[in-house]
Amino acid sequence: MGEIARLQQIIDESRNLVFFGGAGVSTESGIPDFRSVDGLYHQEWDFPPEIILSHTFFQNKPAEFYRFYQAKMLCDTAKPNAAHKKLAKLEEQGKLKAIVTQNIDNLHQMAGSKRVLELHGSVYRNHCVKCRSFYDFAYMKKNKGIPRCSKCGSIIKPDVVLYEEALDQDVVKEYIHAISHADTLIIGGTSLSVYPAASLVDYFAGEHLVVINRDKTPQDGMAELVINQPIGKVFEQINR
Repeated sequence: MGEIARLQQIIDESRNLVFFGGAGVSTESGIPDFRSVDGLYHQEWDFPPEIILSHTFFQNKPAEFYRFYQAKMLCDTAKPNAAHKKLAKLEEQGKLKAIVTQNIDNLHQMAGSKRVLELHGSVYRNHCVKCRSFYDFAYMKKNKGIPRCSKCGSIIKPDVVLYEEALDQDVVKEYIHAISHADTLIIGGTSLSVYPAASLVDYFAGEHLVVINRDKTPQDGMAELVINQPIGKVFEQINR
């Protein structure tokens, strides 16, 4: 039996499916991986992405933080791809119980998914650090420089988990509940290299573990099925 046929069979047999996804799901929609660094990167930025997108850097160098954030993180041209759409369909059919994503781009919701657990937050939610007033994506996109609250003048911070910050424990609890009750876990578009999020897949104790990623992952040896292809191309071939 071929890889796609086996994946189809696993999905057909599943009654409680959870999907855990990462940057590879979004890059196929045209959203660049902010961690990718090439020669051109160093001509414009003095620090690596992991330093710029840290809590300390946000506090100490907010102007440079927002220069990077507005250039690299606020992509409003991407559309959901075949993976986003197929997952939304599986949820609509009652088969998929939760999407757990490390992405912050809202593409799963754009595709129609309802239960999306965003481990690293979302660029579509932003709040004043002082009065907690809410600001949307459009407000952050149009503001150049350091965005300020129109009510109190304080800095606005994205609801994104920066390096050095803890994950939202309410989201983590929901995730652990979802994954520990799943009969199938599909890991897609992630190398499982970002911790602590990647370690949470260890809570899975169900029947079918599937990994769909172009590169190898630490979970490959544990998986029933490993497909080393772009996830959008794989889900295009799923019938349900």
